[in-house]
Amino acid sequence: MAETIYDLVVIGGGPAGYTCAIRAAQYGLKAAVVESTDKLGGTCLHVGCIPTKAMLFSAEVWDHLKHAEQYGIDGVSQPKLNWKNLLARKNEIITKHTKGLDFLMKKNKITVVNGYGRLTGPAKEGVFSIEVDKAGKKETVKAKKVVLATGSDARMLPGYKADSTILTNIEVLSIDKLPKSLVVIGSGAVGVEFASIFKSFGTDVTVLEMLPRVVPAEDEDVSKELLRLFKKRGIDMHVSVKDTKIEKNKDGALISWTDANGKAQSKQAEKVLVAVGRAPRTSDVGLDKTKITPDRGFILTNEWMETTEPGVYAIGDIVAGLPQLAHVGAMAGLVVAAKLAGRYARAVNRARVPGCTYCDPQIGSVGLTEAKAKEAGYQVKVGKFPFVGNSKATILDSHDGFIKVVSDAKYGEILGVHIIGPNATELIAECVTALELEATVEEMMFTIHAHPTLSESLLDAFSSVEGMAINV
Repeated sequence: MAETIYDLVVIGGGPAGYTCAIRAAQYGLKAAVVESTDKLGGTCLHVGCIPTKAMLFSAEVWDHLKHAEQYGIDGVSQPKLNWKNLLARKNEIITKHTKGLDFLMKKNKITVVNGYGRLTGPAKEGVFSIEVDKAGKKETVKAKKVVLATGSDARMLPGYKADSTILTNIEVLSIDKLPKSLVVIGSGAVGVEFASIFKSFGTDVTVLEMLPRVVPAEDEDVSKELLRLFKKRGIDMHVSVKDTKIEKNKDGALISWTDANGKAQSKQAEKVLVAVGRAPRTSDVGLDKTKITPDRGFILTNEWMETTEPGVYAIGDIVAGLPQLAHVGAMAGLVVAAKLAGRYARAVNRARVPGCTYCDPQIGSVGLTEAKAKEAGYQVKVGKFPFVGNSKATILDSHDGFIKVVSDAKYGEILGVHIIGPNATELIAECVTALELEATVEEMMFTIHAHPTLSESLLDAFSSVEGMAINV
């Protein structure tokens, strides 16, 4: 029987990998996915995006229940948290979508090979050999092209390792009971999302950030607003911290640090969540047998995700300079599949990537911050509209925050939009489209938005650039 040679083999079955394989199959290519675990979905589905957002939804419902009587609903003034059921629902969602991916593999006739995949070297006569190791039993899968989509792991503070007290995104999702106190180290998306979840449920939460502001990748005004609103929620926030140390004890751990004024501080907590970024998972995928030289573990690619080894592509969290976001990896996978199939493709524009943080309040952003726009030499014109002026936000009892529009004063082109407030992670989609189409402020000012909606606040936000918002 003739040996199967696939058009492409994707190493890694997370959002980047399975999306690439499905689109390739839709284009008529013969695809296979090599996955080291027994489930597709990667970090995002099993210990990342999906379970975290399931818990955030439970936290949102819980927060609404606190004000049930105000909404005209009696009899729920003293709700009781069932942590076991909360985790069970989270796990049911994961299981449902894991089965969904299995169905999609069968539907699209994609071969799934379980085992750890490694490159064995360059293509020979146009064919790559990928070694797949499953518990010591090895087999070889052959393909004309290889797509690396091996994902990332949570970084840990030097000298520590994850356990039942010092947690990463993996352990925190399955703790058996709600902790009374939690210290979160790092205020990126992961850090502030879990801080938000546990604060909603009554945990005493402290957040430590090494940099001068929280959510440091966001526009400075957004950082200031989140800091203000988190403090308003009762979250103990510290920025510009140094020399963070964790000392485990019988009650959890004592966390010590030096604050912005050089003063020694400490906090006792039941649990510590380390959320200081993610490291690319590339140390053992056979890069040493190719022309690929990683940069601090990350793989350099061109705009079409091609590596320095001909025929080998890289997508997702392992790509140097690419935001470590599931939707970015998935789009990179779509781009690669289209290129391999000889179809129309458009390279990932790193300035058009929406960033979404699902804490309360939510954050959504795309394009240049005000500071970055000025650094790039633009004559910047900014507008800002507060959600307090939006009737739907008032109906939802969620009128903190604002929308900030950064535009080019010369031509009116929208350079960036930064939202903190209700449904920011949904509202940002319109802004991504506006930037993709190179819309101007004037064009968006004459785009009809339904009333009453949160999206209507975008109309006011774009109008505010010209000082002409209606509702403020």
